[in-house]
Amino acid sequence: MTKTSFNYNANIQIYHGYGHMHDLVLYGHVLKGKPKQRGQLTRNIFANIAGLIRLFMVKPLAGVTVRLQWNDQVLETSTGHDGFFKFEWVSDVSVPAGWHPVTVSLAHSGETPVEGNGKLFVPHSTQYAFISDIDDTVLVSHSASKFKRLRVLFTKNPHSRKAFDAVVRHYYLLSVAHTEADVPNPFFYVSSSEWNLYNDLNEFFKHNGLPKGAFLLNEIKKWYQLFKTGKTKHQGKLIRVARILDVFPKQRFILLGDNSQSDPDIYAAIAQKYPEKIVAIYIRNINSSKKNETELALTSIHNKAIHTCIFEDNDEAIRHSRAIGLIV
Repeated sequence: MTKTSFNYNANIQIYHGYGHMHDLVLYGHVLKGKPKQRGQLTRNIFANIAGLIRLFMVKPLAGVTVRLQWNDQVLETSTGHDGFFKFEWVSDVSVPAGWHPVTVSLAHSGETPVEGNGKLFVPHSTQYAFISDIDDTVLVSHSASKFKRLRVLFTKNPHSRKAFDAVVRHYYLLSVAHTEADVPNPFFYVSSSEWNLYNDLNEFFKHNGLPKGAFLLNEIKKWYQLFKTGKTKHQGKLIRVARILDVFPKQRFILLGDNSQSDPDIYAAIAQKYPEKIVAIYIRNINSSKKNETELALTSIHNKAIHTCIFEDNDEAIRHSRAIGLIV
């Protein structure tokens, strides 16, 4: 297959990027054909099942050269086997704090240009930054049970899925803590969910009024892998969290997760590696049988100045955030 034979059918999906002028990062996919949409959001179970399956009817395009123009800089990279691409670069010009538009195009699209538009966030160097899990931390997902997780995925949509009580209020208070109203604190949402669910997650966060942020998700899956959704090696999640911390050497971070899987161990390992960069760790006690194990993981952290909180609901987490001066 030649390059021009699929260029006209290619679609570029860009995800929110992040960084500062010395280390900017942008991710995306190149897929064949228009991206599949859920269609009308409804409570009809059969419509939701069809909508979910549609998100996994993807055809990644491997080995495609994509181009990013950033001011006067032109960067190129190629997609991997799953159509995934990543740009990482140093800006030649100063980048002010805030959201910045970006455009990625196919490098060989002939007479018909193929482009994707997205945004990239640059925080103030003095701001707090937040890394949060999604499933069973923000979004009720039943990650520990494959049957319950799949039932929710298949029967619900971004408007009918539930956020935990008071999580929206807690995250809002964190987003505006010790910063300017027009440049909220940055949020990074690191999840085992696949990139197929990116638009669903964005819509869920927008619908519930959760802070806008950058998502770092799991490798895209095809329709026949749907029943393996949400499964990834936790070492991969640790690497993604560590990568965010490396990009922002001046930021101090708060980590939020739950104990349905491995967040306590991952966050404890991060705290050991970056003891001066972590302010606090919040773990939702979603699995009471793991509470002792969670406590052991958090008490193993050598830097006792790092605040830890195991909470049942976000009202409890809000009280803790006030007590340590994180929010007012």
